[in-house]
Amino acid sequence: MHLQNKMRSKPALFIAALAFLFGAISFLVTPSGSAQKIKQLPPPPPVPRLKPKPTPTPEPIEYEVVKISSNLIVVPVSVTDVQGQPVLGLQQSDFRIQEDGKQQQIAQMGDPEQVPLDIALLIDVSASVESRFGFEQKAAADFLKQVMKPGDRATVFAIDEAPRQIQALSNSDVAARQVMTLAAAKGFTAFFDSLLAAEKYLDANSSQGRRRVIVVLSDGDDTARINNLYSKGDSKFSQMENQVRFIERAQNDVLREIQRGEVTFYSINPSGRTMHLNVRVARGETGMEKFAAATGGAAFVPASESDLPQIFQRIASEIRSQYLLQYYSDNKAGIEFRRINVTAPTRPELRVRAREGYYPKGAVARP
Repeated sequence: MHLQNKMRSKPALFIAALAFLFGAISFLVTPSGSAQKIKQLPPPPPVPRLKPKPTPTPEPIEYEVVKISSNLIVVPVSVTDVQGQPVLGLQQSDFRIQEDGKQQQIAQMGDPEQVPLDIALLIDVSASVESRFGFEQKAAADFLKQVMKPGDRATVFAIDEAPRQIQALSNSDVAARQVMTLAAAKGFTAFFDSLLAAEKYLDANSSQGRRRVIVVLSDGDDTARINNLYSKGDSKFSQMENQVRFIERAQNDVLREIQRGEVTFYSINPSGRTMHLNVRVARGETGMEKFAAATGGAAFVPASESDLPQIFQRIASEIRSQYLLQYYSDNKAGIEFRRINVTAPTRPELRVRAREGYYPKGAVARP
């Protein structure tokens, strides 16, 4: 009995031992209210961010500033032999250019076939040309077709009582057709005003890099201005001497404008030898010769109207064979008119024609 009770008590003891063991473990693992609490550590400091060191800016490179005050000057030059025929084949080294007496270095020589033309053709339609007008008209229209190439342009003016532009800048066919529409008139001749109108038009409509040429078919006698003054009651203009002085002053004024416009002037006086019958008319021809000499052109007086086609052909050949000399001017002597002298020392037997000078851009011509 006692043994049985002992056997029965062993599982109870075993269970009690397990309970005691689990209780001890639980006591050790779970902190009691009186146990020391673990202190909360502060958050770790942020990781320092290093600022990238900027790349040093290199010191600026100092360049030497060269101020260029030179201007490119283009000088069309005509060279003819003793017969007046154009001479081809000259080299850049054959020419010498001086500006205001100072030798200039020629930068290059342009090809006239590569530089387009702008031509102003002025035809006198006054009563003095009525008898031969049709022949002159045909010769002028043929001239335009002969001298002009693709890319060239021509404008046509009638020298009448007042300037009349017949055709704006256009190709040779259009301009030649308009020449043939002209008719002779019976009024006065506004020669100077027509010339000024043509120069002003070219200056406004001909861009840089194009050659400007004025070709005039007239005797150069301006009767419109004198008649205007006389009709206002200024009786002194009834005297030929006063008329001649007035004409000469007007010629000088017109010449300055032509030079400022960098125009090459050509004229054909169809009056021929009869121009010397009148002092004023003779001064008109002298004025056209002055315009031509100052701009590198030429003035022609045919012996008869049958010479007109040949003279037009000569002008066309000369224009197409010009030498285009170019140099840079560093002239600092103010803005007055600057004189140019072109020679061909290696060929002294030839005749060299070029404009007498130029007005720098922005210059005001002196009276």
